[in-house]
Amino acid sequence: MTTQSVAPPVLSTPETHIFEDPTPVANTQNEPRLSYDEVFDIYEVARTAREIHTGGWRKVALQFPDDMLRDSPVVFEALEQELKKLSSGGTKVRVEEKLEQNLTNLTSADAQSLDRSQERHRLYVLADTSYGACCVDEIAAEHVDAEVVVHYGRSCLSPTARLPVIYVFTSRTLDLDPVVSVFENTYPEKQEKVILVADIMYHNHIEPVAKRLQEAGYKNILAPDIVHDPSSLIPNRKIDIGEAEMKDYSLFHISEPLPALLLTLSSRVRDFNIYPTTPSSSPQKALQSNTAMSLRRRYALLTSLSTCSIFGILINTLSVKNYLQTVTDIKEMIERAGKKSYTFVVGKVNAAKIANFSEIGGWVVIGCWESSLIESTEFYRPIITPFELGLCLLPDEKRVWSGEWKGDFNSLDAVSLEGRETENGAVGDVEEQKETGEDLDSEEESAPPEFDLRTGRYVSHSRPMRDSPSALSAAANKEGEGSSAASKVLTRRAKGDLALVNGAVSPGAQYLNTQRTWMGLGSDFHETEGSAAVEEGRSGVARGYRVGEAGEGEKR
Repeated sequence: MTTQSVAPPVLSTPETHIFEDPTPVANTQNEPRLSYDEVFDIYEVARTAREIHTGGWRKVALQFPDDMLRDSPVVFEALEQELKKLSSGGTKVRVEEKLEQNLTNLTSADAQSLDRSQERHRLYVLADTSYGACCVDEIAAEHVDAEVVVHYGRSCLSPTARLPVIYVFTSRTLDLDPVVSVFENTYPEKQEKVILVADIMYHNHIEPVAKRLQEAGYKNILAPDIVHDPSSLIPNRKIDIGEAEMKDYSLFHISEPLPALLLTLSSRVRDFNIYPTTPSSSPQKALQSNTAMSLRRRYALLTSLSTCSIFGILINTLSVKNYLQTVTDIKEMIERAGKKSYTFVVGKVNAAKIANFSEIGGWVVIGCWESSLIESTEFYRPIITPFELGLCLLPDEKRVWSGEWKGDFNSLDAVSLEGRETENGAVGDVEEQKETGEDLDSEEESAPPEFDLRTGRYVSHSRPMRDSPSALSAAANKEGEGSSAASKVLTRRAKGDLALVNGAVSPGAQYLNTQRTWMGLGSDFHETEGSAAVEEGRSGVARGYRVGEAGEGEKR
């Protein structure tokens, strides 16, 4: 019996799902709306206007997180009115000064300055961020040629690369009496060494809480100030003690900390206690965190990628300073280990986006210290940080983890690249042999076997960029013989040979040739017997169609 394909498979979104938006909606319906005076104070409108006026910026981008967008019209109006007051007053004073001096001595530069001071401030609300809300979205701000960004809400305080930033933390209210009471119940001994820290939106309460505790008899309390340094011992906090001395201190954190902060500080302090600020919580003692399970899970992830042959470098920021240099360093690290890397920029990371690249065995995310920790069972492949990659690329006999964890990609410098060895020998020896053309087949054969720790199976292709250089050289000579330039076309090769692109091994191309089963719409037609039947489609205008012969069909 002959099977005929009359149409390609249905791969479009069902019409019942067309208007479904998977983006989670901020839960702000039950929260009371702020009054104008509250908005003016919480969003620090007066201070923001003064800094904008002092800086001489005319195009201003206002970046709000999703849960604060409903306040953006009021903030916009209040800030615009405040800037008008400052601009009109400043212009009047400057004109009077020039008139007193002599208007005839007014230079062109002074005239341009006066004209610019009379220009209207143009404010733009950034309703959606390219990446995380904690990072300054310089990309969206540059779309409107903004000269400065006002960032509202909590922030990772990562250094920016292009635009100046005004941070408004939108401080939250906090009843200090329960905080002091819980602290005293948690640390009954007055001689306890404690570091007092809060989320950035509650940091304004640190000084009064520390003062009340010192009056109560606690003398060994540290209350560090905010600094723009995610790589410090306590991210974005100025601490005057060393790392060794810091292990003698407990940490009391006001509000729920981020998982990245918990993992970062778990090995740096003696213990970590949390005072929750949710309205429903009223604990008698602070909640003690336990990160042992999370650290074991992270170590299991990076260990499972020790035999990964293809890494994907996932860029999760375009604003944090020095991210391009970090990408270059990570590429070199992966190449030195004999593995292959591909670079991706996908915007906000979700499981559906990165699942499109099934040839990638593991992902390394380049983002701010908060967004670099991505944990979810929905992702098809593990996602690790640059710090974890440094441990992952070490041989099993040298991979020792003390429990330390770092989320900031600048901590990549802490992982020494000098003397890093693969399981087949030193990196320098491998590079030298590649340059001199020596055969590495003997080393590959004498290398110890590798096994996937998850499945227990033998892995023979964990370093595709070092597999059989002699075969690669022969294949390259065969393809490029008699030609002056390397071919840019992916060549289909027999099973067992290496796939080359521009004369270099391409594991992604090899995967496409050997393991990809779906090549697009209609790619399965060649598997059917006989030719596909051609049928006449519908005809007519949009308001009515006729099916079949003219006059015999019925109008729909």
